[in-house]
Amino acid sequence: MQSIYNCKIFAVAPMMDWTDRHCRFFHRVMTKNALLYTEMLTAEAVIHGDREHLLGFNPKEQPVAVQLGGSDPEKLAEAARIAAIFGYGEINFNVGCPSDRVQSGRFGACLMAEPELTRDCLKAMRDAVDIPVTIKCRIGIDETDVENDLDRFVDCVLESGITTIIVHARKAWLDGLSPKQNRDVPPLDYNRVYRLKQRLPGVTIVINGGITTLEEAEGHLTRLDGVMLGRAAYQSPYILSGVDQSLFDAPQPTLTRSEIVDQMLPYIAEQLARGARLHQITRHMLGLYNGEPNARQWRRHLSTAGVKPDAGIAVLLEARALVEDRPRIAAE
Repeated sequence: MQSIYNCKIFAVAPMMDWTDRHCRFFHRVMTKNALLYTEMLTAEAVIHGDREHLLGFNPKEQPVAVQLGGSDPEKLAEAARIAAIFGYGEINFNVGCPSDRVQSGRFGACLMAEPELTRDCLKAMRDAVDIPVTIKCRIGIDETDVENDLDRFVDCVLESGITTIIVHARKAWLDGLSPKQNRDVPPLDYNRVYRLKQRLPGVTIVINGGITTLEEAEGHLTRLDGVMLGRAAYQSPYILSGVDQSLFDAPQPTLTRSEIVDQMLPYIAEQLARGARLHQITRHMLGLYNGEPNARQWRRHLSTAGVKPDAGIAVLLEARALVEDRPRIAAE
């Protein structure tokens, strides 16, 4: 199976309701080397739903991976085959989501209690496609022991033949915490992920959870094979503009925020011509000027004028003018 990875991995995490095709295209403008992910898609949806709507993407988004959820090996294998036909470079299996909806469907983080089933799901997908299959999990769930139980889980799923594990360095509490609380309340334990890598030096280990700066990412990359950013990359996306230079020694200069807007204009025009609404794209761009003077005016204009049914590119240019051309007030 051909790898889509560079010698090191920097990825933007799959995030429900956020990392859709418009978000990924926007992120790709800022970084050519980051690995991008879809939102989690259930195997059932991929098999029976509108495949173009769910799986379609712009080739310029590559390298891009699809994240699948489910617990039926045969259905996951079929969904993986469909995703591979669409041209994705990796199939990632979600064994980390703690939501009630996911638990009721017997997938996501609750599968960490069923390592043999998880292994069988992974093997079915590996047997079905010729692209890498990976897993994203937590360090544990509920009262499980983060040392012995995580080792047992990982050793079992590695029997499927996978070689890459993405670890969100928190437990998932399926009983007592909401999905939102599960992103913040369980304490981070980066050292546990480091110990997993030390025990399994031949396995590609990528860390996720609470990482907010490229400096932090560089620190993790001295111990691990890869780093995945989630909310920090989405809420303050300009951080991605430094990825290629900081982590991959790319020669091209960092784009300014205004240049990023310019590079989005042809894509937005094309999408509007196809029937998309401006807000479907610009909602992912609201954080572009975070920390900059007049950032509030940018967000306000896109959030008010940008949601109108007839909103077009002029709205985006107006929002940029509010940031770039007005007398600068304190950073927000």
